[in-house]
Amino acid sequence: MFDWFMGHGIRMLVIIVIGVAIYFILRHFIRLLIKRSVSHQMAGELEEEIQKRVDTLSSVLVNLCGVVIAIVVILTILPEVGVNIGALLAGLGIVGLAVAFGAQSLIRDIVRGVFILLQDQYRVGDVVNIAGVGGLVQEVGLQRTILRDLDGVVHSIPNGKIEVASNATRGFSRVNLNISVGYGENLGHVIEVVNRICQEMAKDSNWKTDFVSVPKVIRVDNLGDSGIDIKIMGDTKPSRQWDAMGELRLRIKNAFDEEGIEIPWPHTKVYFGNTPPTIEKTTKRK
Repeated sequence: MFDWFMGHGIRMLVIIVIGVAIYFILRHFIRLLIKRSVSHQMAGELEEEIQKRVDTLSSVLVNLCGVVIAIVVILTILPEVGVNIGALLAGLGIVGLAVAFGAQSLIRDIVRGVFILLQDQYRVGDVVNIAGVGGLVQEVGLQRTILRDLDGVVHSIPNGKIEVASNATRGFSRVNLNISVGYGENLGHVIEVVNRICQEMAKDSNWKTDFVSVPKVIRVDNLGDSGIDIKIMGDTKPSRQWDAMGELRLRIKNAFDEEGIEIPWPHTKVYFGNTPPTIEKTTKRK
């Protein structure tokens, strides 16, 4: 037993140590090389977007290298324990052929995953909607994409199921909201107040770095049943649109309260019998 360990055992330990060392060295240099390449290709884009791309590609390539190194280490160790590699590889070839016929969906997932990575459809950290599921991308692999939605639920989606990918945080995001006011309001005054609030928020030290373009009133968007909808739009840094819209709603509500601008709500007037609409005026005169 001692002689076997001194011969085969030590060689096995050396092979494992070399494999682990190669993995950690590759993991370090792969990330550096990818960052240099991506920084050159995405020159001029935000640092956050470059980092997302680096994290996505690094994760996939490091995991792939880890699998390849593990296979090589195992195949190198097996002869040390008396396993015939030639016969094993021949058997694995037959098994692999059979698996290939029965694993078409897996192959489709991997092929689709390669295209997702090459086309840079989304990255780790993006907010996307794929296969009917929306959430934050936590992992992009060759076989699957993992999302976490607003409820904290983790979704594992095979890449082969992804036909359309909608990315809400690619390059920039957009403030896109409607504010409703009463029909009795002066729209010119309302638009002036809203644009003033948007300008003040864009100059606020806590928010100014989040905006790519200052939000402003674009148009009167709809004449609704209860009020007039005003469309507000502007661009933010990726993923900052939801926080910006929440703060903008709060500031606009406070400003409307100060200015006496009505924010309408659905209401219905009910008349019994032949009671005329002027009854309220008549009552007031009495």
